[in-house]
Amino acid sequence: MPRPRPAYDAHTRKEIAHLLLNLPAALLGFTYAITSLATGGALTVTVIGLPLLAVCLLGARQLGKLERARARKLLGVRVEEPSPLPIARGGGPVQRLWMALKDPVGWRTLLYEAIRLPWGVLTFCTVLISLFVLWPVLPYLARGMTNVDRAMVRGLLSPSDELERRITELESDRGIVVDTAAADLRRIERDLHDGAQARLVNLAMGLGLAKEKLLEDPDTAAEMVAEAHGEVKLALQELRDLARGIHPAVLTDRGLDAALSSVASRCTVPVKVTVDLPSRPAAAIEGIAYFTVSELLQNISKHSRARTASVDVWRTEDRLLVQVQDDGRGGARLDGGTGMRGLADRLGAVDGLFGVDSPAGGPTVVTAELPWRDRQE
Repeated sequence: MPRPRPAYDAHTRKEIAHLLLNLPAALLGFTYAITSLATGGALTVTVIGLPLLAVCLLGARQLGKLERARARKLLGVRVEEPSPLPIARGGGPVQRLWMALKDPVGWRTLLYEAIRLPWGVLTFCTVLISLFVLWPVLPYLARGMTNVDRAMVRGLLSPSDELERRITELESDRGIVVDTAAADLRRIERDLHDGAQARLVNLAMGLGLAKEKLLEDPDTAAEMVAEAHGEVKLALQELRDLARGIHPAVLTDRGLDAALSSVASRCTVPVKVTVDLPSRPAAAIEGIAYFTVSELLQNISKHSRARTASVDVWRTEDRLLVQVQDDGRGGARLDGGTGMRGLADRLGAVDGLFGVDSPAGGPTVVTAELPWRDRQE
């Protein structure tokens, strides 16, 4: 029995409205389902039969979308939308046709529409009669009948299974990885163009002028060569910094402990680094952990106003855990514009987790969790 509450509150009125709409919705869905199956099945002996059935299955998906929206609005049922069929990437016409014909979401929606007509008639008549005869118990009847509707929606109109939801997540993660890689390439190109490349162009021009003055004014030429020597040193330093931003050599050679100690030494806040790992993880996981800590330490330097910070890295079963803490002013958020959202997306793309605990006034604790994969030497 439902919990005690006002007999005809807003929730109950929505349930009654849903039950009254069951009949017209069931009539529409039943007509569509039977017509689609009968016409498509009868014409399968012809050329247009299977394409027509495929189109009907795609249309059934839209009916299912309307039913989910109705259940969401009137019954409060939160059912995720199934992932769309990748028709545009399906290859040739035959492959696309087969993809539509074997769509489990379309078939289950047709089944849902085909079996609901008797239930729609029953609920409509029961509610209509109860409004005049059994109105004291109508809220209880409405709750019981809408629970059946909820079960039908969840059972037949929800995404196929956990695998389909996983596919949707992986498609989203793939897009994040592609966008992140493109952004990194643009950053590298910009740094090369604005930094080392511009400096090397100036170096070439300076050496050219020094070559022209070498015979007529050796002293000036020597000064220009000395300036060019300084430019070479600066260009080399910029290239080293750029290479460190791509993948630092210390990480490849000595692992996370040495690499994180190196990046911590460049932080404006004293940082205590503790790495407790029995072995080195896979190179990709190690790189993500390094750049996550590097980005977080940059945020601490720029925004936290902290006095001290700490980095802890350890392994728990099949997960690599990274925790960065500071005693700054707090207030860090995933949507705060400090790169936190990008870090969360990057970790999510490899089945990682990213959590931020940063109340106003501090302290801030950021925890990153990555899947552990053994390193292949």
